[in-house]
Amino acid sequence: MKETAQQYTKRILSHIDGKDPLKVQKSTAKKLDKLTRRLSKKEIRRRPAPGKWSIAEILAHLADAEVAGSWRIRQILGADGTPIQAYDQNVWAETFRYEDRDPRESLKLFRVLRENNLLLLKSVPRKLWENHGMHAERGKETIAQIVRMFAGHDLNHLQQIEKIAKPGRR
Repeated sequence: MKETAQQYTKRILSHIDGKDPLKVQKSTAKKLDKLTRRLSKKEIRRRPAPGKWSIAEILAHLADAEVAGSWRIRQILGADGTPIQAYDQNVWAETFRYEDRDPRESLKLFRVLRENNLLLLKSVPRKLWENHGMHAERGKETIAQIVRMFAGHDLNHLQQIEKIAKPGRR
């Protein structure tokens, strides 16, 4: 059964449990690099199960998710209460051919986009973190909520990559 938007939000936010979401986001690129740098091309492109993403596909997804999140934050800052469009990550993976992307390039892109987003967040006064958008599936989301979701999303995918990359699974 497909996860509901509320179940997804709860699961993603459960990953940050007491952690500083900005610190999590600042450390993600380095952790991704550490987890993936010694993997062979075969290991990084191996799908753990039919219908599940490889590490290479997860890295491409993280870069694209950073673009989507960045746009959402900018929309909210420009117009409090703005509608936020949802997207189907599996459609993006297929349309944008995640399986063909160079995982090192995806990681580089993720790193640059993340640094840019962290600079933006650093410049936004905290009172504006309560500005919100209306997500098509999840309802009202403040910038503060989106920042927590980014961090939980990072931790979720770091755990996935750790599991896929385990020596016994290679």
